[in-house]
Amino acid sequence: MGENKGKEVTKLQELTYELKVSDAMTKNVVTTAPYVTMAELREILRTHRISGTPVLENGKLVGVVSLEDLINALADGELDVTVGEKMVRDVNTLYADEHLVHAVGQFARFNFGRFPVIDRKGQLVGILTQGDIMRALLRELEVDYHTEEIRRYRASHIFQDIIADETALVFGYHVIGKDFNAAGKASSSLKITLNRLGIPPPVIRRVAVAAYEAEMNLVIYTAGGEIVAEVQPDRVRIEAIDSGPGIPDIEQAMQPGYSTAPEWVREMGFGAGMGLINIKSCSDVMRLDSTVDVGTHLEIVIYTGEGASL
Repeated sequence: MGENKGKEVTKLQELTYELKVSDAMTKNVVTTAPYVTMAELREILRTHRISGTPVLENGKLVGVVSLEDLINALADGELDVTVGEKMVRDVNTLYADEHLVHAVGQFARFNFGRFPVIDRKGQLVGILTQGDIMRALLRELEVDYHTEEIRRYRASHIFQDIIADETALVFGYHVIGKDFNAAGKASSSLKITLNRLGIPPPVIRRVAVAAYEAEMNLVIYTAGGEIVAEVQPDRVRIEAIDSGPGIPDIEQAMQPGYSTAPEWVREMGFGAGMGLINIKSCSDVMRLDSTVDVGTHLEIVIYTGEGASL
Protein backbone atom coordinates (compact mmCIF):
# COMPACT_ATOMS: atom_id res chain seq x y z
CA MET A 1 0.00 0.00 0.00
CA GLY A 2 3.00 2.32 0.29
CA GLU A 3 4.47 3.97 3.34
CA ASN A 4 2.78 7.22 4.34
CA LYS A 5 5.21 8.16 7.07
CA GLY A 6 6.67 11.60 6.41
CA LYS A 7 4.14 12.31 3.67
CA GLU A 8 1.48 13.98 5.81
CA VAL A 9 0.29 17.42 4.76
CA THR A 10 -1.35 19.49 7.49
CA LYS A 11 -4.59 21.38 6.96
CA LEU A 12 -2.73 24.69 7.28
CA GLN A 13 -0.22 23.66 4.60
CA GLU A 14 -3.08 22.68 2.33
CA LEU A 15 -4.72 26.07 2.76
CA THR A 16 -1.54 27.92 1.74
CA TYR A 17 -1.88 26.24 -1.66
CA GLU A 18 -5.56 27.16 -1.89
CA LEU A 19 -5.69 30.75 -0.63
CA LYS A 20 -4.16 33.69 -2.44
CA VAL A 21 -2.28 36.70 -1.09
CA SER A 22 -5.35 38.85 -1.78
CA ASP A 23 -7.34 36.65 0.62
CA ALA A 24 -5.00 37.49 3.50
CA MET A 25 -3.55 40.93 2.84
CA THR A 26 -4.61 44.15 4.55
CA LYS A 27 -6.22 46.29 1.85
CA ASN A 28 -6.47 49.62 3.68
CA VAL A 29 -2.78 50.48 3.76
CA VAL A 30 -1.29 53.37 5.67
CA THR A 31 1.38 54.94 3.48
CA THR A 32 3.82 57.81 3.78
CA ALA A 33 5.85 59.98 1.42
CA PRO A 34 9.61 60.36 1.02
CA TYR A 35 9.53 64.03 2.08
CA VAL A 36 7.97 63.22 5.48
CA THR A 37 10.41 63.59 8.38
CA MET A 38 11.30 60.73 10.69
CA ALA A 39 9.68 62.71 13.53
CA GLU A 40 6.43 62.80 11.57
CA LEU A 41 6.82 59.10 10.77
CA ARG A 42 7.02 58.36 14.50
CA GLU A 43 3.56 59.88 14.95
CA ILE A 44 2.19 57.95 11.96
CA LEU A 45 3.43 54.62 13.35
CA ARG A 46 2.23 55.46 16.87
CA THR A 47 -1.21 56.66 15.79
CA HIS A 48 -1.92 53.65 13.59
CA ARG A 49 -0.05 51.17 15.82
CA ILE A 50 1.95 49.75 12.95
CA SER A 51 5.63 48.86 12.63
CA GLY A 52 6.28 50.05 9.10
CA THR A 53 4.74 51.46 5.97
CA PRO A 54 5.21 51.60 2.20
CA VAL A 55 6.52 54.89 0.81
CA LEU A 56 4.69 56.33 -2.21
CA GLU A 57 5.73 59.14 -4.51
CA ASN A 58 3.12 60.31 -7.03
CA GLY A 59 1.24 57.10 -6.35
CA LYS A 60 4.26 54.89 -7.13
CA LEU A 61 5.90 52.56 -4.62
CA VAL A 62 9.46 53.85 -4.11
CA GLY A 63 10.45 52.26 -0.81
CA VAL A 64 9.56 50.84 2.59
CA VAL A 65 10.32 52.35 5.98
CA SER A 66 10.15 50.38 9.23
CA LEU A 67 10.17 50.86 12.98
CA GLU A 68 13.77 49.67 12.94
CA ASP A 69 14.65 52.56 10.59
CA LEU A 70 12.96 54.95 13.03
CA ILE A 71 14.86 53.51 16.02
CA ASN A 72 18.17 53.92 14.18
CA ALA A 73 17.26 57.52 13.33
CA LEU A 74 16.43 58.18 17.01
CA ALA A 75 19.75 56.70 18.11
CA ASP A 76 21.61 58.91 15.65
CA GLY A 77 19.64 62.03 16.52
CA GLU A 78 18.28 62.27 12.99
CA LEU A 79 14.56 62.80 13.51
CA ASP A 80 14.71 65.82 11.22
CA VAL A 81 15.89 63.83 8.19
CA THR A 82 13.33 62.62 5.67
CA VAL A 83 11.90 59.17 5.18
CA GLY A 84 13.41 59.19 1.70
CA GLU A 85 16.89 59.25 3.25
CA LYS A 86 16.24 56.33 5.58
CA MET A 87 13.86 54.08 3.65
CA VAL A 88 14.79 50.86 1.88
CA ARG A 89 14.54 51.49 -1.84
CA ASP A 90 15.09 47.98 -3.20
CA VAL A 91 11.63 46.71 -2.30
CA ASN A 92 10.63 43.06 -2.40
CA THR A 93 6.95 42.73 -3.21
CA LEU A 94 4.27 40.08 -3.58
CA TYR A 95 1.55 39.85 -6.22
CA ALA A 96 -2.06 39.82 -5.07
CA ASP A 97 -2.90 36.78 -7.21
CA GLU A 98 -0.02 34.64 -5.91
CA HIS A 99 -0.91 31.66 -3.74
CA LEU A 100 -0.03 32.03 -0.06
CA VAL A 101 2.50 29.20 -0.29
CA HIS A 102 4.77 31.55 -2.27
CA ALA A 103 4.35 34.28 0.34
CA VAL A 104 5.24 31.87 3.14
CA GLY A 105 8.40 30.98 1.23
CA GLN A 106 9.34 34.65 0.82
CA PHE A 107 8.88 35.35 4.54
CA ALA A 108 11.12 32.39 5.37
CA ARG A 109 13.71 33.48 2.81
CA PHE A 110 14.01 37.16 3.73
CA ASN A 111 12.74 37.22 7.32
CA PHE A 112 10.89 40.48 6.64
CA GLY A 113 8.09 41.77 8.84
CA ARG A 114 5.89 42.70 5.88
CA PHE A 115 5.65 42.74 2.12
CA PRO A 116 3.89 45.38 0.00
CA VAL A 117 1.38 43.72 -2.31
CA ILE A 118 0.96 44.91 -5.90
CA ASP A 119 -1.22 43.94 -8.83
CA ARG A 120 0.15 42.86 -12.20
CA LYS A 121 0.21 46.52 -13.29
CA GLY A 122 2.52 47.39 -10.41
CA GLN A 123 -0.04 49.32 -8.36
CA LEU A 124 0.02 48.98 -4.57
CA VAL A 125 -3.14 47.12 -3.47
CA GLY A 126 -2.28 45.97 0.05
CA ILE A 127 0.30 44.86 2.56
CA LEU A 128 0.92 41.38 3.99
CA THR A 129 2.40 40.40 7.34
CA GLN A 130 2.90 36.96 8.85
CA GLY A 131 0.08 37.83 11.24
CA ASP A 132 -2.20 38.47 8.25
CA ILE A 133 -1.41 34.98 6.96
CA MET A 134 -2.21 33.31 10.27
CA ARG A 135 -5.47 35.25 10.64
CA ALA A 136 -6.54 34.25 7.12
CA LEU A 137 -5.77 30.60 7.79
CA LEU A 138 -7.68 30.66 11.07
CA ARG A 139 -10.68 32.33 9.39
CA GLU A 140 -10.70 29.62 6.76
CA LEU A 141 -10.59 26.90 9.39
CA GLU A 142 -13.68 28.41 10.99
CA VAL A 143 -15.75 28.31 7.79
CA ASP A 144 -19.14 26.68 8.21
CA TYR A 145 -18.95 23.36 6.38
CA HIS A 146 -22.56 22.33 7.03
CA THR A 147 -23.64 22.44 3.37
CA GLU A 148 -20.44 20.72 2.33
CA GLU A 149 -21.03 17.96 4.87
CA ILE A 150 -24.45 17.24 3.33
CA ARG A 151 -22.94 17.01 -0.16
CA ARG A 152 -20.14 14.80 1.13
CA TYR A 153 -22.61 12.45 2.81
CA ARG A 154 -24.60 12.03 -0.40
CA ALA A 155 -21.55 11.54 -2.63
CA SER A 156 -19.73 9.21 -0.26
CA HIS A 157 -22.25 6.46 -0.96
CA ILE A 158 -21.43 6.29 -4.68
CA PHE A 159 -19.02 3.35 -4.38
CA GLN A 160 -21.37 1.55 -1.99
CA ASP A 161 -24.32 1.89 -4.35
CA ILE A 162 -22.51 0.70 -7.49
CA ILE A 163 -22.41 -3.07 -7.96
CA ALA A 164 -19.31 -4.09 -9.95
CA ASP A 165 -16.13 -6.11 -9.58
CA GLU A 166 -14.06 -2.97 -10.14
CA THR A 167 -15.19 0.62 -9.79
CA ALA A 168 -13.44 3.87 -10.63
CA LEU A 169 -14.48 7.48 -11.13
CA VAL A 170 -12.50 9.57 -13.62
CA PHE A 171 -12.33 13.38 -13.60
CA GLY A 172 -10.58 15.46 -16.24
CA TYR A 173 -9.42 19.08 -16.11
CA HIS A 174 -8.04 21.25 -18.90
CA VAL A 175 -5.05 23.44 -18.01
CA ILE A 176 -4.07 26.40 -20.18
CA GLY A 177 -0.40 27.27 -20.38
CA LYS A 178 0.79 30.70 -19.12
CA ASP A 179 -2.69 31.48 -17.75
CA PHE A 180 -1.64 32.40 -14.20
CA ASN A 181 -5.06 33.88 -13.40
CA ALA A 182 -6.62 30.41 -13.67
CA ALA A 183 -3.63 28.60 -12.17
CA GLY A 184 -4.72 26.32 -9.34
CA LYS A 185 -8.32 25.99 -10.52
CA ALA A 186 -7.99 22.34 -11.58
CA SER A 187 -6.37 21.19 -8.33
CA SER A 188 -8.87 23.19 -6.28
CA SER A 189 -11.79 21.62 -8.16
CA LEU A 190 -10.34 18.15 -7.65
CA LYS A 191 -9.95 18.82 -3.94
CA ILE A 192 -13.63 19.81 -3.63
CA THR A 193 -14.69 16.69 -5.55
CA LEU A 194 -12.61 14.35 -3.36
CA ASN A 195 -13.96 16.04 -0.25
CA ARG A 196 -17.53 15.38 -1.39
CA LEU A 197 -16.67 11.76 -2.12
CA GLY A 198 -15.61 11.33 1.49
CA ILE A 199 -11.92 10.70 0.82
CA PRO A 200 -10.02 10.96 4.14
CA PRO A 201 -8.81 14.55 4.75
CA PRO A 202 -5.10 13.60 5.13
CA VAL A 203 -5.26 11.96 1.69
CA ILE A 204 -7.02 14.98 0.17
CA ARG A 205 -4.28 17.28 1.46
CA ARG A 206 -1.57 15.21 -0.19
CA VAL A 207 -3.54 15.01 -3.42
CA ALA A 208 -4.22 18.76 -3.39
CA VAL A 209 -0.53 19.66 -3.03
CA ALA A 210 0.65 17.13 -5.62
CA ALA A 211 -2.05 18.12 -8.12
CA TYR A 212 -1.33 21.83 -7.61
CA GLU A 213 2.38 21.39 -8.28
CA ALA A 214 1.64 19.28 -11.37
CA GLU A 215 -0.81 21.89 -12.61
CA MET A 216 1.68 24.71 -12.09
CA ASN A 217 4.28 22.82 -14.11
CA LEU A 218 1.80 22.68 -16.99
CA VAL A 219 1.07 26.40 -16.65
CA ILE A 220 4.72 27.47 -16.40
CA TYR A 221 6.49 25.21 -18.87
CA THR A 222 3.95 24.16 -21.51
CA ALA A 223 1.24 25.48 -23.77
CA GLY A 224 -1.25 23.51 -21.69
CA GLY A 225 -2.29 19.99 -20.90
CA GLU A 226 -4.62 17.74 -18.97
CA ILE A 227 -4.97 16.71 -15.35
CA VAL A 228 -6.82 13.41 -15.09
CA ALA A 229 -7.75 11.93 -11.71
CA GLU A 230 -8.95 8.34 -11.32
CA VAL A 231 -10.55 7.62 -7.96
CA GLN A 232 -10.79 4.01 -6.82
CA PRO A 233 -11.90 2.71 -3.42
CA ASP A 234 -8.29 2.28 -2.27
CA ARG A 235 -6.36 4.96 -4.15
CA VAL A 236 -6.32 8.21 -6.09
CA ARG A 237 -4.31 8.17 -9.31
CA ILE A 238 -3.43 11.45 -11.01
CA GLU A 239 -1.98 11.96 -14.46
CA ALA A 240 -0.56 15.22 -15.83
CA ILE A 241 -0.15 15.03 -19.58
CA ASP A 242 1.20 17.59 -22.02
CA SER A 243 2.75 17.86 -25.47
CA GLY A 244 5.20 20.53 -24.37
CA PRO A 245 8.96 20.87 -24.69
CA GLY A 246 9.77 17.85 -22.54
CA ILE A 247 12.43 17.44 -19.84
CA PRO A 248 15.98 16.82 -21.16
CA ASP A 249 17.35 15.44 -17.87
CA ILE A 250 14.79 14.05 -15.41
CA GLU A 251 17.40 13.26 -12.76
CA GLN A 252 18.60 16.87 -12.82
CA ALA A 253 15.01 18.15 -12.77
CA MET A 254 14.44 16.22 -9.55
CA GLN A 255 17.20 18.13 -7.75
CA PRO A 256 15.92 20.67 -5.17
CA GLY A 257 16.07 24.21 -6.51
CA TYR A 258 16.76 23.26 -10.13
CA SER A 259 14.49 25.19 -12.48
CA THR A 260 14.40 26.16 -16.14
CA ALA A 261 11.67 28.76 -15.56
CA PRO A 262 12.42 32.06 -17.34
CA GLU A 263 13.21 35.12 -15.26
CA TRP A 264 9.80 36.72 -15.84
CA VAL A 265 8.15 33.63 -14.34
CA ARG A 266 10.48 33.75 -11.33
CA GLU A 267 9.64 37.42 -10.85
CA MET A 268 5.99 36.38 -10.59
CA GLY A 269 6.88 34.11 -7.68
CA PHE A 270 6.77 30.79 -9.55
CA GLY A 271 9.36 28.32 -10.84
CA ALA A 272 11.33 27.86 -7.60
CA GLY A 273 12.41 24.37 -8.61
CA MET A 274 10.59 22.49 -5.83
CA GLY A 275 7.51 21.30 -7.74
CA LEU A 276 8.64 17.75 -8.53
CA ILE A 277 10.23 17.43 -5.09
CA ASN A 278 6.94 18.36 -3.41
CA ILE A 279 5.02 15.95 -5.66
CA LYS A 280 7.35 13.09 -4.78
CA SER A 281 7.11 13.85 -1.06
CA CYS A 282 3.30 13.61 -1.22
CA SER A 283 3.09 10.51 -3.43
CA ASP A 284 3.18 6.80 -2.66
CA VAL A 285 4.10 6.17 -6.30
CA MET A 286 5.47 8.69 -8.79
CA ARG A 287 6.39 7.95 -12.40
CA LEU A 288 7.76 10.57 -14.77
CA ASP A 289 8.35 10.00 -18.48
CA SER A 290 9.40 12.78 -20.80
CA THR A 291 10.72 13.15 -24.34
CA VAL A 292 12.18 16.40 -25.65
CA ASP A 293 9.88 18.11 -28.19
CA VAL A 294 7.23 15.41 -27.63
CA GLY A 295 5.88 15.90 -24.14
CA THR A 296 5.72 14.72 -20.55
CA HIS A 297 3.59 12.16 -18.73
CA LEU A 298 3.52 12.35 -14.94
CA GLU A 299 1.71 9.69 -12.91
CA ILE A 300 1.00 10.05 -9.20
CA VAL A 301 -0.60 7.43 -6.96
CA ILE A 302 -1.74 8.16 -3.43
CA TYR A 303 -3.33 5.35 -1.42
CA THR A 304 -6.32 6.13 0.72
CA GLY A 305 -5.03 3.79 3.45
CA GLU A 306 -6.08 0.44 4.75
CA GLY A 307 -9.63 0.44 5.93
CA ALA A 308 -10.32 3.89 4.56
CA SER A 309 -13.95 4.13 3.54
CA LEU A 310 -15.29 6.03 0.57
